Parts: sequence; C-alpha cells; structure tokens
Amino acid sequence: MSLRGVTSPEKNVRELELFIERAEFDKEVMNVYRKQVKHITVPGFRPGKAPKHIIEKLYGESVFYDAALDALLPDVYEAAVKEAELDVVSRPEAEVVSIDESGVVLKAKVYVKPEVEVKKYKGLEATREAVEVTEEEISAEVEAGRKRAARISTLSEGAAIDGDEALIDFEGFVDGVAFDGGKAEKYPLKLGSGSFIPGFEDQIVGKNVGESFDVNVTFPEEYGAENLAGKAAVFKVTLHELKRTELPELDDEFVKDISEFDTLDEYKADIKAKITSRKEKQAEYTLEEKLIDELNANTEVEIPAPMIESEIDSYVRDYEYRLSMQGGNLDMFFQYTGQTMEQLREQFRAQAERQVKTRLALYEVVKAENIVATEEDLEAEYEKIADGYKTELEKVKATIAPETITEDIVLRKAVDLIKENAEIK
Repeated sequence: MSLRGVTSPEKNVRELELFIERAEFDKEVMNVYRKQVKHITVPGFRPGKAPKHIIEKLYGESVFYDAALDALLPDVYEAAVKEAELDVVSRPEAEVVSIDESGVVLKAKVYVKPEVEVKKYKGLEATREAVEVTEEEISAEVEAGRKRAARISTLSEGAAIDGDEALIDFEGFVDGVAFDGGKAEKYPLKLGSGSFIPGFEDQIVGKNVGESFDVNVTFPEEYGAENLAGKAAVFKVTLHELKRTELPELDDEFVKDISEFDTLDEYKADIKAKITSRKEKQAEYTLEEKLIDELNANTEVEIPAPMIESEIDSYVRDYEYRLSMQGGNLDMFFQYTGQTMEQLREQFRAQAERQVKTRLALYEVVKAENIVATEEDLEAEYEKIADGYKTELEKVKATIAPETITEDIVLRKAVDLIKENAEIK
C-alpha cells in the first residue's frame, strides 16, 4: 500500500492517488469471502460451502470488491495523509480509478486546513465598558432578598389590598345573561397582576373576606371573543379568602436572619461588591469579544465548507442535548415550531463561521508566539475541572486526555496575549 502522488485541484483541496498491491487486495477479498459465504445461497451447494470462484461467476467477479476496499481504505488513507503531512479537515471522498493485475488505484479528495494570514494581532483597539453600580441596583437586590424571606399569611377576615392573592367565585353577565367562560369557583387571582379585564382587580381591593359584590367592567374593543368585545358586563363576585405576602422589616435583624452579616450597611456593601464583580466579568467578556472581532477583521482566510458544516454539527448536537435536558428532542422541536433541520442549521451558520475563523486566527497567534501549555497549566486546568464538577482530580485525569484540554489552554493564552498588547480605552 502506498501514496503515489498529491495534487491540488482547487484551493484548500488535495487529491491523493493511492495504490494497493494486488496481493494485498486479493488477501482482503478472500477475508470478505470467508465472512460472507455463510450468508450466500448457491444452488447445488450446502449453505456456507459454495466456492469463491462459483460465487464470483454467479454474481460477478467484483462481488466482494466493495467490502474489501471498505476494509482496506481507512488504513491506506491514514498512512497516506501521514506521509503527505496533511492537516485534513474533512472526511475523504474516495473513488476507484482502476483494478487490474498490478493492484488497485484510488483517488481520495480531502479538504485541508486553509492558509491563514493574520495581518495584525498586537495593538488592536477596543473600549472597555465602565463599571458602575447604582443605588437602584443595590436596592433591587435587597428587595429580592426581602421577597425570598417573605411570610405568606392566609386571612379569613379583613379587607383586600393590592398584591394580595384573592380566592374568589365569579360569574359574568352581559345584558343580564350569563356568557360562556365567565364563571369560576375558588379562583386564585393576584390583585394588581393585570391578568383580568381592566378594572376588575381594582374593584376587589377594599372588599372584605366573605363579602359578595358586583364588579362592573367593559370588555376591550379588541377582546378575543367577538360577542363580548366592547360590551359592558357585570360580574357577581364572592371573596372567600386572602393570601398576603408580608415582607420583613429592612433592618439589622433582617440582615442577620438571611446572611452572615450583622448590619444592613455591611449587607449592602457585599451586594455592591458582588454586582461589581459580575459587571466586571461581563465587561471583560465584552472587551474580549470586541478584540476577537478586531482580530477577525485583520485576518484573511478562505474557510473550507466542511469546517463550517462540522462546526454547525456541533451546535446542533449541543442544542439537541439541551432539549433532552428539558424532556424534548429535535423531532418535537420541529413539530411545534414548524422549522426544518435546514433552517435550524442556517440559524447557526454565522456563529459557526465566526467561531471557525476565530480559532484559525488564534492558532496563527499561537504559532507566531510559540505559545505552549506547560505542565503547570495542565495541572491547573485539571484542578479547575475537578472543582467545577465536584469530583476527584485523579478521576478527571483518567477521563480527559491532556491533548483535549491543551487546545483550550493555548487559545486562552493567545487571547490573553492579544488583550495585554491591545490599546484599550
């Protein structure tokens, strides 16, 4: 088995001419015959006992050729790619050129990693977003904490206020006649939610538990049911019960109950620090994305289509996995949305193209700067993964090969180098 030659019929494409000695080919044909003969029925012979030449005469001389080539091609192709020192980015498209007494000649067309020109990766310009935390943001976080610590009381007496959940019976009438869909019993309605007809909830506020009363409203002109749109209606309502959310007082005692702090000021300072940290991380991420866009703008490359399609495949697999985590799958998604696989893949195309171009550009930076992943880098990454998954370090090392995380490490270093050498405002 050997590589006879390599040609470049078009950009980023290589065509390999492969040769398999006749003896090697015949040996594999015989292997295929031995495996398949037991399933071949030939008149006059017991199952599995028909001679090879009889089967070839009956079904054609090439009856075992395809299976033999399928078995031989992977090793032939892999050896040829290694010998030609090609960085292949697609599966081969193989065809048989000839089969004769000397052997088998094949051609395999593959796409290779493209040539990349990064014109500039140092001195890129970008603006980092200023980080500011407002009092409103701090207050919103404090209020969220109060709501999490709130106590819900059920009231069997007293008047309704905005924010209560009212348990009501109601029946609606238009011109004195009850209408379909206008009746319910023991219905929980959050007052102030705006989920009912405008004005309905407002008229419950102030009413007492156990009280029955009328609520007068007018259906909106654009109401879904044409027979009710724009009509005046009267609802007979009975208020059975109220559920009221009682927020704790905003003081030092509240802070002690829900946190490790002793005072409200300490609690607010901690909230401010956390919001600041969150915003700084987002600002740093946004800055890196801007620098990546600048890097891509300074990069010239013609990306082979298979690289884009392979990246889209990854996005589709990830999307399908996330659907499965929610109890769904792609078939259900397509059924409910009316989308097709082609449309879904097209949605990922721009993102995939950017990702592939970014990776190619960063690899050029890695090569230019001789960036490597040290043993210390690998150890730190393993520890980070183990900590993230709350598992033992040795189990992570046994599961994930160093080569798998080396790529992430060197590309991360390339991004850091670009950022360190950027002109950031």
